[in-house]
Amino acid sequence: MEINLDGHALPRPKIFEWSHELNTVQKLAFSILFAGFIGLLAQARFYLPFTPVPITGQTFGILLGAVLLGKTWGGISAGMYVGAGAAGVPWFTGWAGGLGHLTGATGGYLLGFIVASLFVGYIVDEYKLSRNFTGMLALLSLANFGIIYGTGLTHLYIWTSALGGSSIGFMELLMIGVIPFIAGDLVKILVSTSVANLLTPKLNIK
Repeated sequence: MEINLDGHALPRPKIFEWSHELNTVQKLAFSILFAGFIGLLAQARFYLPFTPVPITGQTFGILLGAVLLGKTWGGISAGMYVGAGAAGVPWFTGWAGGLGHLTGATGGYLLGFIVASLFVGYIVDEYKLSRNFTGMLALLSLANFGIIYGTGLTHLYIWTSALGGSSIGFMELLMIGVIPFIAGDLVKILVSTSVANLLTPKLNIK
């Protein structure tokens, strides 16, 4: 399919049309595939001795899936990943599953995946200015460091306070929940932004 601008035809990246032109069964299938992709990325993990939160590749799949699947199906895909994992599908980090992961140290990050996916998908679908490199970089950075870390740290604070019987300090919270992951997240955001920038049309699709 092509779109016209001042009489000139511009190719629209076909992959971006998944969330707009496929039927419901196809959208569901792609959402399941992306949930599985996120599950695979969760196995690329590294643990640091001073934090219960591992370094993983999940956010790359979450952010890219939100862009490509759109405001509804990106969130559904992330919801499938979190919901099925909580129900026992072993695709959380370390090929694990179960409800305990939602109540454990990383539960807030998992819930943040869903919110971030819905947010990113909505902005990309509705606002063409978000589809250039700068706009995409700002959007994905906000979703990662604002939404995912926001829910993750809130839950982590509650979890560590309940586990230890007393509240931890703000800097200690940042040390176990943010600071070790910034460099890796910046790399994932840059890669996600670069891929998404190539695959998203710069004009409105409506």
